[in-house]
Amino acid sequence: MAYSTISKPSDYFNTKLYTGNSTDNHAITGVNFQPDLVWIKRRNQAANHNLFDAVRGATKTIKSNLTNAEATVADTLKSFDSDGFTLGDDATVGEVNPNTYTMASWNWLGANGTASNTDGSITSTVSVNTTSGFSIVSWTGNATAGATVGHGLSSTPKMIIVKRRNTAAQWNVYHESLGNTGALYLNDTIAFNVVAGFWNNTSPNSTTFTLGTDAAGNGSGDTYIAYCFAEKQGFSKFGSYTGNGNANGTFVYTGFKPSFVMLKGSSIAEAWWMFDNKRSESNVTNDGIIANGSNTEYSNSATFKIDMLSNGFKTRDSDGSTNGSGQTYIYMAFAEEPLVANVGATIPATAR
Repeated sequence: MAYSTISKPSDYFNTKLYTGNSTDNHAITGVNFQPDLVWIKRRNQAANHNLFDAVRGATKTIKSNLTNAEATVADTLKSFDSDGFTLGDDATVGEVNPNTYTMASWNWLGANGTASNTDGSITSTVSVNTTSGFSIVSWTGNATAGATVGHGLSSTPKMIIVKRRNTAAQWNVYHESLGNTGALYLNDTIAFNVVAGFWNNTSPNSTTFTLGTDAAGNGSGDTYIAYCFAEKQGFSKFGSYTGNGNANGTFVYTGFKPSFVMLKGSSIAEAWWMFDNKRSESNVTNDGIIANGSNTEYSNSATFKIDMLSNGFKTRDSDGSTNGSGQTYIYMAFAEEPLVANVGATIPATAR
């Protein structure tokens, strides 16, 4: 039985839906904690994704569907608050607080503060939550093969998402299931791409991750941000599965009832699909958002769908986006409820 020391996962990760109003100081509450990473997407009309984190600071946005450099936009996310975040009137871009539009935000708890980390050959600035296995890491590159960066997790990351801040670059993604010889791109549908110069063909360890000389991760004088995830039993899972090309699709065991699943075909060119328990409150879970695109939410899709179960998720379509026959997919998942918690409640989770 997959016992977890985290009895309330929503204290560390939570999806919060809201409606924009185009007014200044629009407070979004009900997140349950002060988030250190906020990922926002407009649902009912095409718009870019916007990611804000407390290490780079409020108003500084990067977009998962674009290679663009970081932009400072004063009227977007203005502050990270004790129970959510505050938005400006969003007059500049209209992507985080547009009037009457429905919005989704995905929120992660870090440390609510930063610290210097000298574990690697490059000193980093980190916000770390070792309980949930999440850290935000910033550093300046030195173009040295084999340079290491401290992530602060005290356990080995299963997934790392890296973005160069000061100029345009791909979003490089390390996933343990795929190894250290290349990367996926969060902003692209491309299958696993062998890029020896990115991770220097070296897997991360419990204190650092390693970089090569690829400018997307270690250009001389360039600035970077990374989101690092270590696996925590009953709370988070990072793995892979093989599709069966059948509407009675592949079952993936996580050890918890998921609240959020993002998956990507790694052997084929497919989108990054995002599902959560707030936009789809019951099975099937078929309100999909593409992380690498500005597309409107695929609401009540007949093709892109999964079931979120008490102990994992199950694909429910034969489409190549999530369940192509013989194709490999990687995923990241966070819990709504642990299958069994050994702190607080001990009753097994139920399916939706």
